[in-house]
Amino acid sequence: MSALHQYDYIFAITSVLAALDAWNIGANDVANAFASSVSSRSLTLKQAMALASVCEFSGSVTVGSRVTEMVRKAIVNPHHFDDAPAVLLLAMMCTIMSSSIFLTVATRKGMPVMPTHSLLGGLIGSGIASIGVSKINWGWTGVSRVIAAWVISPGFAGLLGAALFLFTRTAVLCKAGAVKRAFFSIPFYSFITFGALATLVVWEGMYLGTVPTKIVLISIFAAATGGVLLESFFVMPWLWARVVRDDWTLKGYHAFQGPFLLWRRPPPPTPRGAIKPHITDFYRGHLTPEELQFVRASEKLLQSVQTSDGKPPPTHDDDEEPILPPPAQSPPPGWVSRLDPESEALTPPRPPGSGTSWPVIRWRIGRIFLRGVERDVISMQKCNALLEWDIADMHSRARRYDNRAEYMFSTLQVITAAATSFTHGANDVSNAIAPFSVAYEVWSEGRVPEMTNVPIWQLCFGGAVIVLGLLTFGYHVMRTLGNRLTLVSPSRGFCMELASAITVLVATRLRLPVSTTQCIVGATVGVGLANGDWRCINLKLTGQIYLGWLVTLPVTGFVSWCLMGMLLNAPSWPGA
Repeated sequence: MSALHQYDYIFAITSVLAALDAWNIGANDVANAFASSVSSRSLTLKQAMALASVCEFSGSVTVGSRVTEMVRKAIVNPHHFDDAPAVLLLAMMCTIMSSSIFLTVATRKGMPVMPTHSLLGGLIGSGIASIGVSKINWGWTGVSRVIAAWVISPGFAGLLGAALFLFTRTAVLCKAGAVKRAFFSIPFYSFITFGALATLVVWEGMYLGTVPTKIVLISIFAAATGGVLLESFFVMPWLWARVVRDDWTLKGYHAFQGPFLLWRRPPPPTPRGAIKPHITDFYRGHLTPEELQFVRASEKLLQSVQTSDGKPPPTHDDDEEPILPPPAQSPPPGWVSRLDPESEALTPPRPPGSGTSWPVIRWRIGRIFLRGVERDVISMQKCNALLEWDIADMHSRARRYDNRAEYMFSTLQVITAAATSFTHGANDVSNAIAPFSVAYEVWSEGRVPEMTNVPIWQLCFGGAVIVLGLLTFGYHVMRTLGNRLTLVSPSRGFCMELASAITVLVATRLRLPVSTTQCIVGATVGVGLANGDWRCINLKLTGQIYLGWLVTLPVTGFVSWCLMGMLLNAPSWPGA
């Protein structure tokens, strides 16, 4: 039984709002972390959801408590409420309420905002209303340190992402043997990714005590080397047979044969009528400059014919070269229709039968629980203009690379997507759990206790609801990022995600609750600019995203300040 049972209703409201806040974090922050993987076609939406569910939950449970401690103690010292623990309980309710309301609106609009901003704004607002401005930790160990991280993290991620892509483009993609170079670069990039994950788990998820630094470093290198050896033993032989030798008979489970695939017999000719598996065209639906000019010239000609009211199309002077191709001219080689097959609905059709039949009932239940994963995010991202920015022209300016080389990087992107999801769970679970953890301890003990470790059940609660938010509502933010911000291919997406994961790793080590949103957006902008043309980035969308970040803290702070002030001064509150 709780010590503050008279405030059971406040804790109940806080628990519901904490679940809503965690749900929004999954729908907003986790979704934007996987937008590049889905946009590049390295992962389908369902595959991304399944991978994120496992990695996000494991990161939250194993590593999330360390950052939670920083959020619970650094901004507002809870011992300021030693004489009135119920006021601290109320402050946590107002903090979570303001954050969850703002995140719900932003997620529904598809805008990638930062839950860290909304949490901090709520903490500052409720703290000012209850204990005053002077009691807020504005110094380097509190608010200033977190805000500085918000400024540094997107810039660092952008520079790191640009450097990774420039190196990859120069050393691999632009070379004559790009496919083989991409193949042999897999161990190098995998070692970096596995090493970053191992470093995070060893430094943050384990109690090292007096373990020597030498042993820690050996453990990290051993884990990274072990991951690379497993990938070299199972994945790389499969890729060699599938991509380099073009073995169309190969199945996914053949990867378990390992190096024996290198001695596999050459594939037989494709039988007549059989559908030969092919390497994914990662640039399907994204037109080159020549293709875009052809399509728009054709559209202009059709529009002029439709608006001429029966009059012949306008003629050109003899010395003027018409910009339109002859009507009988065929599309240029490689032209891809904008009517992408992926634009078809992913929802299975309603089975025949009455509304009370079991197949129909099962279909309806599936549409309720699978609504968030039955979305074609790539088709949602396709539009002629967004915020008056020419998306098709932006895509046409990005250079195309060999799809077989991109396929190699798609396997790497699966690893970096998992790493990004794990580091996100490690860092951002605190946004939902920190205020709830404080509220639970105050409500159950009736005083402000010394806060050390976060109970495992609270981390499981936060991780589970974050995953639920991604599964049900994450597609709203995914459609905004990815190809609407810049053209994303597996090589570009891999550099974005690796840069974001390393940035979050560094921030977690420094106890800085940065947002994955800032890291992935900064890395996306950096990789886009590495194409060499600033028009490869949707600057208006980037500006709108940054504006959303700027207004988050003052809006949530004001809402929390108003709520806390009204409730503290209500006649029914003790001491009012």
